[in-house]
Amino acid sequence: MLIVMKKGASDENVQGVVKAAEKRGYTARPIPGGDRVSIGILYNKGSVDAGLFLGLEGVNEVIPVTKPYKLVSREVKSQNTVVMVGDAVFGDGSMPVIAGPCAVESEKQCLAIAEAVKKAGAVMFRGGAFKPRTSPYSFQGMGEEGLKILARVRDVTGLPVATEVMDKENFDMVEEYADVVQIGTRNMQNFTLLKRAGKSKRPVILKRGMSALLQEWLMAAEYIMEEGNEQVILCERGVRTFVRHSRNTLDLSVVPAAKKETHLPVIVDPSHAAGIRDQVIPLALAGAAVGCDGLMIEVHNIPEEAVSDGAQSLYPDQFEKLMQKINRIHEICKDG
Repeated sequence: MLIVMKKGASDENVQGVVKAAEKRGYTARPIPGGDRVSIGILYNKGSVDAGLFLGLEGVNEVIPVTKPYKLVSREVKSQNTVVMVGDAVFGDGSMPVIAGPCAVESEKQCLAIAEAVKKAGAVMFRGGAFKPRTSPYSFQGMGEEGLKILARVRDVTGLPVATEVMDKENFDMVEEYADVVQIGTRNMQNFTLLKRAGKSKRPVILKRGMSALLQEWLMAAEYIMEEGNEQVILCERGVRTFVRHSRNTLDLSVVPAAKKETHLPVIVDPSHAAGIRDQVIPLALAGAAVGCDGLMIEVHNIPEEAVSDGAQSLYPDQFEKLMQKINRIHEICKDG
């Protein structure tokens, strides 16, 4: 249930509703809006009698919420959530680009790539310090040393950095160094990790699971928001299908579908969807055209020597040309 307060309702009015809900065993979550506050009622078993709240001071209306996800739903919050990280703003109609290598390999490598992508227009740097790999014999990342390199990149270039957290045990460490914490596709339903992300003060990029339904993806985001972290960015990165011509199938149809269901920003990662460099560029352009709230693209200065996912990483000059096209497409489509 959503309780919508009157325009200009006082803090005392809001707290009166919260106390009334808690007295009946519910959890009440105030949700600031454009010109008024709404209050989400959570943990109710069965329907809630609207009459319990309609007569309270400052209450405008009571709306039933039909979705299984509450805090994530546009029924609860109609305005877009805007997540700001430095110069990167997700959800305000712009289209920031996050770029960098799949894995952190060295300070020299990361600084060279970061300078190149910043010059081309990227506003955030990505790089994996911990790498979830299909094979246990593949490169697993540099760990804390990799996080220190990412911090050095931020210090030198001014770009905020995003990196993946693998488990609850290392969350504190990743949180200390990173500006944005990413939860990867394999961990989308790692509920313990999602709850820890919900307690974080860092924005969270939540990647869609390999075969996750839209509802499952949004419910994973609900786990994060329910713990108090409202800075969640959803990332479509392709789903597992029967195809062999690409690593995964980029589900661009999920972008408008998700944006209809949720107020959270939705970005696209064409690199992990394609797995092949030549496909990344057209998929990135398609993501821009379909109205995503940002892109995450892998770039490497020497991809043939990359320890991870070199085949899908763009060369810096390719990325620069891509950025020019992306900006033109976004300009054409943003008011469509």
